[in-house]
Amino acid sequence: MKTLPISSRKLPIPINSPNHSDSKHDAANAYAEAAKYYKKVDTNEAASCLERAVNIFCEIGRLNMAASQKIDQAIVYYEKAAEFFQNEEVTTSANQCNLKVAQYASQLEQYEKAIKIYEDIARHSLGNNLLKYGVKGHLLNAGMCHLCKADVVSITNALEKYQDLDPTFTGTRECKFLSDLAAAIDEEDIAKFTNVVKEFDSMTPLDSWKTTMLLRVKEKLKAKELEEDDLT
Repeated sequence: MKTLPISSRKLPIPINSPNHSDSKHDAANAYAEAAKYYKKVDTNEAASCLERAVNIFCEIGRLNMAASQKIDQAIVYYEKAAEFFQNEEVTTSANQCNLKVAQYASQLEQYEKAIKIYEDIARHSLGNNLLKYGVKGHLLNAGMCHLCKADVVSITNALEKYQDLDPTFTGTRECKFLSDLAAAIDEEDIAKFTNVVKEFDSMTPLDSWKTTMLLRVKEKLKAKELEEDDLT
């Protein structure tokens, strides 16, 4: 049995140090390193270490997420965790980590990467009675990333694909929301776009991620309107 390094057995976090964020970052790295060793002898402990690394990084992220390199690091941590959980066939945990990757990737405007993750999870969830309830939410998130690309053809094609993938999606509030937003974008109607968002939010409150994505779309609509005004 491989002996674990001291850093993987004792991982002090000097929370009162002046470089609190840096020390937590070191601790997260130590936990991630420990997970590599534990994976060979104790998968449960490996999962625990990796989860601690991710959780610590989340704490750091809440303080420093304005910096894109921090988000890049968060993506790396979550991708490692997702791969580990997937290899251990812990699907729910793997999905949770991948959803974080999608969330952070979309923040960096890596929309194709986020779309693929949301669509893959939706597709795999359809065959699982415990997970299929979340399919419409994953498809909604993927659709919103399409909207951020400001490509009406892209979102229209995506909606057709999603309805083929899950026929029940057609009658959902989420599907109608995406369709109405796409129509407003196609018509370059900011007022209509705003009303569609308000109506949906009154029934299903939007979280901060969705709000951020929708604001990006709205800003692009405004910019396009101003550009056209300058040409007239």
